[in-house]
Amino acid sequence: MREIILDTETTGLSVKDGHRVVEIAACEMKNYILTGETFHVYINPEREIDINASNIHGIRIEDLNEKPKFAQICNDLIKFIKDSRLVIHNAEFDISFLNNEFEICGSNYRIKNNYLDTIKLARKKLPGSLVNLDALCRRFNISLDKREYHGALVDTHLLADVYIELIGGKQTSLNLITKSKINNDNNLEDLKNHLDKKQINERQFLPNKKELEKHIDFIKNIKNPIWDKYF
Repeated sequence: MREIILDTETTGLSVKDGHRVVEIAACEMKNYILTGETFHVYINPEREIDINASNIHGIRIEDLNEKPKFAQICNDLIKFIKDSRLVIHNAEFDISFLNNEFEICGSNYRIKNNYLDTIKLARKKLPGSLVNLDALCRRFNISLDKREYHGALVDTHLLADVYIELIGGKQTSLNLITKSKINNDNNLEDLKNHLDKKQINERQFLPNKKELEKHIDFIKNIKNPIWDKYF
């Protein structure tokens, strides 16, 4: 399954006030693992940036004078997104801005229903808790050391980690080698690179008396063992 972790930064809080996108970051995730493929661009918004917005994301209008306008990157963005599901924190905000940009530049493309809002997911999973990105990172022990400002690219990587935790934790992203993978892989050297540790040889001897005694003591201390329910 291909998903796109997406975030934007803008000149202000509302498209109704004429605000525009200044940064877009999108990271590809397949089967809950980031692939390293990213789309990241700064955009000339053709208007001033509110001081409050600049204080949050650290972007100044003078930094963007030579950057492309949205119309120049529009097709590349659409090509990267394709038909994949978008994973966005506070999705209505980002989608309203991106759809506004598509409309301004004359594109017929719109982001509609194929997205997941991680704020809504977090509220469902953690009722009553703070669900902004900073709070979720702290809750899941995700480092914020590299985050001086709310930059879109940094935030997509943080959101990817938060998303994995919200849907069940790191075990969902284990990269296991299946039998079919082994059978189909013609390059043994590539296959070896997938192995994280050496195979442990099968034990070829019986447990000694001391080991058996420890095992019996251990079994006695187990409360409500499952075998008592069936035997």
